[in-house]
Amino acid sequence: MKAFNKYFDHTLLKPEATENDIRRLCEEAKEHDFASVCVNGCYVPLAVSLLEGSDIKVAAVAGFPLGASSSEVKVFEANDALENGADEIDMVMNIGALKDRRYAVIEDEIATIAGLCDEYDAVLKVILETCLLTDNEIMQACRLAKKSGADFVKTSTGFSSRGASVRNVQVMKKAVGSSMSIKASGGIKTLADAQAMIKAGADRLGCSASVGIMKEYLAEK
Repeated sequence: MKAFNKYFDHTLLKPEATENDIRRLCEEAKEHDFASVCVNGCYVPLAVSLLEGSDIKVAAVAGFPLGASSSEVKVFEANDALENGADEIDMVMNIGALKDRRYAVIEDEIATIAGLCDEYDAVLKVILETCLLTDNEIMQACRLAKKSGADFVKTSTGFSSRGASVRNVQVMKKAVGSSMSIKASGGIKTLADAQAMIKAGADRLGCSASVGIMKEYLAEK
């Protein structure tokens, strides 16, 4: 079983985040040896430079937070982040297309970005925004992401009506089994939250509260 700290994508995606905030994020990630930091595209070069020499990955978002930009825009964002050194891309699925059952749109979009990620030996996570979906839609979204070559399915942006729930993760786990990884994100604020998501099947946790959770964890050891 992997070390607890390696579940965390230490995240700062707020629009008001400053360079100093990103510097702090990366310092915290190094202090606790998290799996990655997750930042907006404009901060990828800074995060890459700050984490040079460590094994901590840099994740960038694409189509964030609505998923409603054109495929061309998402592809451009992903490519720009990869060219600037990002190791992972967290892209938001076209949620309206899923609701409309325009599955080919979703498959083409994910497959194109998955191909880009393969060129850079990078990881692709597809954000489903599970709070807006039924269980059946979550399962269908997972199947589409798997078919299209994504590495992870991810619950949430953290910018919609709510973040991850244990049930969402359980449904995703039922859909993908061991064939894909699962990232739970949004609203994970305590050690109990984190442990519940891991127990439900999450392989990564997207958190802005990572440091506080780690302090809780270490205090119990």
